[in-house]
Amino acid sequence: MVMRFIPSYSCVSQKPMNLNYLSKHIAALSKYKTDIKRGFIERPQILPLTSRDAVGLRVFVLSDLHTDYAENMRWVKSISTVRHKKDVILIAGDVAEIYGNFVLTMSLLKDRFEHVFYVPGNHDLWCRREGEDYVDSLQKLNKLLDACRVLGVETNPMVVDGLGIIPLFSWYHESFDREKDITGICIQSLEMACKDFHACKWPAGLSNGDTSLSLYFDAINEKSLNVVKEIQGTCSQIITFSHFVPRQELCPEKRMLFYPKLPKIIGSDYLEVRIRSIHGIQGSGSACHVFGHTHFCWDAVLDGIRYVQAPLAYPRERKRRMNGGEDWLPFCIYSDGNFADRLSPCYWSDYYSANPRTPHNTELAPWVARFYNQT
Repeated sequence: MVMRFIPSYSCVSQKPMNLNYLSKHIAALSKYKTDIKRGFIERPQILPLTSRDAVGLRVFVLSDLHTDYAENMRWVKSISTVRHKKDVILIAGDVAEIYGNFVLTMSLLKDRFEHVFYVPGNHDLWCRREGEDYVDSLQKLNKLLDACRVLGVETNPMVVDGLGIIPLFSWYHESFDREKDITGICIQSLEMACKDFHACKWPAGLSNGDTSLSLYFDAINEKSLNVVKEIQGTCSQIITFSHFVPRQELCPEKRMLFYPKLPKIIGSDYLEVRIRSIHGIQGSGSACHVFGHTHFCWDAVLDGIRYVQAPLAYPRERKRRMNGGEDWLPFCIYSDGNFADRLSPCYWSDYYSANPRTPHNTELAPWVARFYNQT
């Protein structure tokens, strides 16, 4: 997450994305290339299956580890060093702001899991710590990816025991939010509320204020297009994962939020287009996308694709959750050829499975109204 304050019910929303809109944009994906250099593109690496017990391949997912918090680092260290030796884990961003903590965290995970996959989150690219002098956040990104290569952490699409796993780089853009704004209350500006505007450093031409960062990070995925096509042709089951949110309706409406502008700094339309170009416009029962960033457990199917978030989040957030986090994370999304049953409880996705979304309603939820009446 990116907020200076995120009270207990915060999250976000949007109208379902039109499938015709997606079709047109998938056809135009090549339009979004930037100056990223393309190297030689190999066929997808097939990771060998070591001897396993009757359970078969298991894939666990986790996001928003934030191990700069000592309590979260202790949680990572507490993961069994024996139980997951033959398993895969997908880390959907926001590991740590401090480079040393990032390396330690990924090393601990690599010691515990056979295969570790990673995509960067916004906190990972902050450049504000003394003693960590980066030209910009892209230089830090390269340093993190270099560390992953040394540690054996995967950041590219691969096949593990017949399952396609595709990391997707992304960043948010303000125009992702297309819902009616909340008015009548004093809401902090994005620049004041979102630390990314100050903690990230970008070269000329890249900015949080437009779509440039979203396009830049999406274009990183272009270098793996041939690999992705091979995976599509050989794998009947595919898991994609990102840090940022691909659809605004994966979070509640603005009136439910303590910070109603949050939808402007969480997601990317280009990410959803990328996901649909992999899983298909209509999706399928074997299509799953894992994301992070908002720190809310989520498990829902939208237009044929299952979207899952299983965050560790901040210690204070876990203390007030119904389902905590320490005892059931990381979440096993895939086991022995089958996707896991629905993650539950997930407060907001459970709520929307029983109640229609009403994003046109801008009347503040009672807990939000009380919060602003007190400020």
